[in-house]
Amino acid sequence: MFSTLHDAGLQAATFVTQVCPQAPPGAQVHVDNILGYVLWGVGILFFLGVIIAVGAIAGGRMFGMPHASTGGIIGLVIVFVAVIAYLILPGILDAMMGSGCV
Repeated sequence: MFSTLHDAGLQAATFVTQVCPQAPPGAQVHVDNILGYVLWGVGILFFLGVIIAVGAIAGGRMFGMPHASTGGIIGLVIVFVAVIAYLILPGILDAMMGSGCV
């Protein structure tokens, strides 16, 4: 019964077009500014993480506090892992997302 039914509306509903995201006119300048600020902030946080971790290692060694130097070493490793992930993950996301059109 349903297999012989040919509805033009149903055929039109199953036709899928690609829709690509597009920024509104004039918005790209503001998006670029915000992304620039975020990139600078992330870079500063990486730098501060390294400085604080090295300070914790040096302070822990000078004042005989092994927990502080251990925490500094762990912090330094975490910062370097975060930097590597920061460099690798955008490429992985681009490969997974494709062109971004749905």
